[in-house]
Amino acid sequence: MLRLVKMEETYIPQLFEMMEEWTQAGEEIIPWAIHKCDYRDTAKYIASLEVKEDDGKYVPDSTFFCLDTERNIFVGAVNIRHRLSESLLRDGGHIGDGIRPSERGKGMGTQMVGLALAECDKLGIRNVLMCCNKDNIASAKTIRRNGGILENEIVEDGAVVQRYWIRRA
Repeated sequence: MLRLVKMEETYIPQLFEMMEEWTQAGEEIIPWAIHKCDYRDTAKYIASLEVKEDDGKYVPDSTFFCLDTERNIFVGAVNIRHRLSESLLRDGGHIGDGIRPSERGKGMGTQMVGLALAECDKLGIRNVLMCCNKDNIASAKTIRRNGGILENEIVEDGAVVQRYWIRRA
């Protein structure tokens, strides 16, 4: 069973294992919020995962890790932006998500985004924007499986970005 958890000291071993796997795979770690500072400096790292106030650079956000409770491992993470800046409206969206390499292709992303959407409900976000690169077919499928409707495609830094809206009741 999957559930979203906030980072705390008790989850440091799961964090290290996931981040080391991602690093060894030589892939970009997504969402950016989970690697914007060094995870080995745990106090600073935990503090960095929550932006409480709009500081002109970042909007308020919350970062959650997706815990597989049966195996006691992190399978991925989500970052939920509580509102959209101009930049996030263009090509970032409300939810940034990533699944660690060994857990991809198992439906974890679809479940994790579903859990993130429930968190958006708690925040009162009824129209959720999610974006992904057009060549990231797995991410696009995850978004569509959670009700995403493609609004348009834009070109950002030479890449085609798909913008999906998920309407919540």
